[in-house]
Amino acid sequence: MTTPRILDGNAIATQIKAEVAAEVKELAVQGIRPGLSAVLVGHVPASEIYVRSKVRTCEELGLYSDLITPPDTITTEEMLELVAQLNAREDIDGILIQLPLPKQVNAKLLLEAVSPAKDVDGFHPVNVGRIQSGQPALAPCTPAGMIEMLKRSGIPIAGQNAVVIGRSDIVGKPISILLLQQNATVTICHSKTRDLPSFTRNADILVAAIGRPGYVTPEMVKPGSTILDVGINRITTREDFDKYFAGNTRREETFLLKGSTLVGDVHPEAFKLAGAYTPVPGGVGPLTIAMLMSNTVRAAKLRRGLTL
Repeated sequence: MTTPRILDGNAIATQIKAEVAAEVKELAVQGIRPGLSAVLVGHVPASEIYVRSKVRTCEELGLYSDLITPPDTITTEEMLELVAQLNAREDIDGILIQLPLPKQVNAKLLLEAVSPAKDVDGFHPVNVGRIQSGQPALAPCTPAGMIEMLKRSGIPIAGQNAVVIGRSDIVGKPISILLLQQNATVTICHSKTRDLPSFTRNADILVAAIGRPGYVTPEMVKPGSTILDVGINRITTREDFDKYFAGNTRREETFLLKGSTLVGDVHPEAFKLAGAYTPVPGGVGPLTIAMLMSNTVRAAKLRRGLTL
């Protein structure tokens, strides 16, 4: 059996960021500087790290960034007023509202209040509809990054059997639509699918986005297939470590040092059957921020009627 090819998300994210930086320079000649506003409510440590990484990436690529940090006592009405102000600002092309939000804030209402033209997360129903009907729109960052991963890695999509495990609005549904647009034959599976392995064993491209650690096991994988693992699950117990990484000395060093490690929705043993796969970490994850930057530039062009 040949050694599976590891699809390096960091390398592809670096390519995309370089292209974004070049586009930003081209727009600067026309007096345009794409701008992203990130709204981070309260103090959730993981969200703070993630949002600051996005803001830092904006600075590195030459985009304007604006970080707004309301208190966690903010109401839905106050958040709606803030979004209305950002919708009206000409210097802002993209609005990012970091989830999760405090319980008293109606997240759905808020996300729908963002102007579709500035919805760089690609979550607004208008953008969802445009993507589904093949119109120019802002696609959700993680699914868009997965398509870039396949294309830039020279992995064929057209005519391939693609199976997506998971039906979330953020990953499962949009990646299914984007794969279909690339002429794959797409099957969507989920936790209620009967005899799931009978579907997954037929997948040339298998997307695991169900949010359960090690859910995809070796007997579910077609030998030589491409596996895109979207899951990020933190494991903290020795029992779980041994379940997924027994004998992996490099992982064990990290686990003992940090007290935790990450595992995707695919059991590491299942990757051995693949022709190519995305590791966790370092696979799909890095592409999300890169595509957010790309979407911000795309939004700047779409808002001004410029050629994409």
